[in-house]
Amino acid sequence: MNLDEKISLLSNSDNTVAYKALKELLEISSKSDEVYAYFDEFVAMMSNSNSYIRTRGLRLIAFNSKWDNENKINLVIDEYLTHIEDEKPITSRQCIKDTYIIAQNKPELTDKILESLQTFDKVYNDSMQKLIYQDRQKAIRQIQQNTW
Repeated sequence: MNLDEKISLLSNSDNTVAYKALKELLEISSKSDEVYAYFDEFVAMMSNSNSYIRTRGLRLIAFNSKWDNENKINLVIDEYLTHIEDEKPITSRQCIKDTYIIAQNKPELTDKILESLQTFDKVYNDSMQKLIYQDRQKAIRQIQQNTW
């Protein structure tokens, strides 16, 4: 299966199929810049009404930040960071966990990322609120200590 086909599977209504494609694309992204060519599609996925699709787009943006020699992420970082407080807590948690990847690859965005992680506005239900708080604190520590 070629990259175009894998990218198209990211929006598949069968989440198992879409997740498998995501895992393969993340693996490729960790080793080469092949997937970076689809960066604009990942940016478009951030505003999808389906939280699973949003999460996939966010993850691929983070994983491809190391190949971003065109500084595309710098142009969309504000939108990306709004998902730290996504309406869906699972999307929020994944976004938070991946912020350190962007900070590692784009040190010029570190201050902006830290500021977003340190600002709390959204309130989730009790069980998720504590987890999201812990995720934020861990991400802040990782970024501040450069533990990558």
